[in-house]
Amino acid sequence: MIHKVLIANRGEIALRIIRACRELGIATVAVYSEADKDSLHVRFADEAVCIGPPSPAESYLNIPRLMAAAEITGADGIHPGYGFLAENAKFAEVVESSGINFIGPTSEMIAKMGDKIFAKNMMRAAGVPVIPGSDGGVSDEKEAVRLASSIGFPIILKAAAGGGGRGMRIVRDAAGLSKAFQSAKTEAMNAFGNPTLYMERYFENPRHIEVQLLGDGRGGVIALGERECSIQRKHQKLLEESPSPAVDEILRGKMIEASLAGARAVNYKSAGTIEFLLDPDGGFYFMEMNTRIQVEHPVTELVYGIDLLKEQIDVAGGGSLNETHSALRPRGHAIECRINAEDPYHNFRPVPGTITSFHVPGGFGIRVDTHAYAQYRVPPFYDSLLAKIISHARTRSEALNQMVRALDEFIIEGVPTTIPFHKQVLMHPEFIKGNFDTTFLETFHIQPEQ
Repeated sequence: MIHKVLIANRGEIALRIIRACRELGIATVAVYSEADKDSLHVRFADEAVCIGPPSPAESYLNIPRLMAAAEITGADGIHPGYGFLAENAKFAEVVESSGINFIGPTSEMIAKMGDKIFAKNMMRAAGVPVIPGSDGGVSDEKEAVRLASSIGFPIILKAAAGGGGRGMRIVRDAAGLSKAFQSAKTEAMNAFGNPTLYMERYFENPRHIEVQLLGDGRGGVIALGERECSIQRKHQKLLEESPSPAVDEILRGKMIEASLAGARAVNYKSAGTIEFLLDPDGGFYFMEMNTRIQVEHPVTELVYGIDLLKEQIDVAGGGSLNETHSALRPRGHAIECRINAEDPYHNFRPVPGTITSFHVPGGFGIRVDTHAYAQYRVPPFYDSLLAKIISHARTRSEALNQMVRALDEFIIEGVPTTIPFHKQVLMHPEFIKGNFDTTFLETFHIQPEQ
């Protein structure tokens, strides 16, 4: 049993963790940078410790300062949230060696699944469908040319040590391979400290589907259906929903079976996801495993009626999964919109500033996770996410209508937001039909109206 959790994060996820801990009777410690001294997670935690200047490198990414905060407050658990150090194996190892519960997978598991090549080979051995590509890192341009000829164009180069679109290049013919290889290698080195690339076949019009997992590290693993994450900009998710309008019961069963096989192969512990590409013909292929709670976890919580954060904390404290969880079935449909402090009229440029007016929507079926408020100053140092609004209804059509209504009620003044963008997507005829993929924004030239 964990008694006090230090939250090594900020923003809405820090508040989400505080709420879960409070309902479990667990004390919380907030850490904050000087830029976040007025943030709500600082106010609502039982204790708060300033860990440095605004720069993430000197605060939220500073492992010695985080560990010092845990030591002086007597925290026996650390939750990394998402982003920052959530999938940093070194951080998890330091926490483990200090005798503190890391609320996530083991450091060894994070390291293994963070290595995209290792993860791909392990999933292939477990019988999970894997995208055709290189078996390991691609050492030089000559090998890249040889492999590309074997796989067939178009191909995609990816960084072995990271994701989020960094170190990633799409190559459609042999003429563009050399330049793409060198630029991807340089970007991978700058972003992750590791220049290793691997190569995969590139699918032109795929959907991005992920399956939510929970494991207790004792052989107990469950899969809680899929989430549709195809509405993206530069490989960054903007809107998610569950279930996917492209997945029927038969396909869902196959994806869940594959996900469970992959999770059992690594004896997975904690909350995590396996992410797939779904091609237009219904074939699905393993992309990566995320060894953390996801930003979009609320859509699964609402559809399956389960608190993923509580389960994650309980497992970290030595608990086992409740056997009844495997019998959970989806109820209705949920959609999540990420509301960012960005200007959708100017290439989604992040815009920090002071929120002068803030009114959160309500009503039946609407949930809002946010750390923002009127007079809150959006700092320029971190991710621009202000809020997540989630609708849950009996059908996808009802959930769409609820979301549009809620977006109309959501008032944020002082900084531009992505609210008008989301309205454009939700009211687009092809999105309403469920006819979209990861190229939706480019294909239909989605542009908010002024």
